[in-house]
Amino acid sequence: MNTLSYGLLAFLAREPSSGYDVMLKIQPIWQAKHSQIYPLLAQMEEKEFLTSHWVKQSEKPDKKIYSITDSGIRKLKEWMYMPLPDPVTRDELSMKTFCMWLTDRDNAIDIVETRRVYFTRRLESFHKMMESIPEEKRVFGHREFYDYILIQKGIFNATAGKDWCEWVLGMLREQQAKEAPAQTVN
Repeated sequence: MNTLSYGLLAFLAREPSSGYDVMLKIQPIWQAKHSQIYPLLAQMEEKEFLTSHWVKQSEKPDKKIYSITDSGIRKLKEWMYMPLPDPVTRDELSMKTFCMWLTDRDNAIDIVETRRVYFTRRLESFHKMMESIPEEKRVFGHREFYDYILIQKGIFNATAGKDWCEWVLGMLREQQAKEAPAQTVN
């Protein structure tokens, strides 16, 4: 089982869902595509960590709803006691930053500005999620507490990313302004 498998189990431990709904719920925490999720759900159903049933829908295709089994809950609890590996960070922006000496400053600014806009949108999304968690449920023991601390982690990460982008953009624009030819006034 990989980390995504455990994540899927975790979401299904909270409530039965379709593969599509689980994919939507997991996105703020873990990037995953249909092509990754559906085979894992099938494997976990084969291993009896999940069960499923079909729900008929009018004017839409029928959907398969997955539920976690007792065996799936046990597997998820075992995982919680496994040692945590070091985090893996793979971000194309890091590789493009490493190669920025190969491009012009305007393109470098565009690259970093695109990511700054992304972080701004992420922050707006996280703040909207935060509003949905009542203050009294932001304490250990409530299910929402764990959502709260994960959303807060997302806010910290997005804020740090946005701050870094703004720092880089400030340097690039300052250097650009210094190198611009002085305009003469007639």
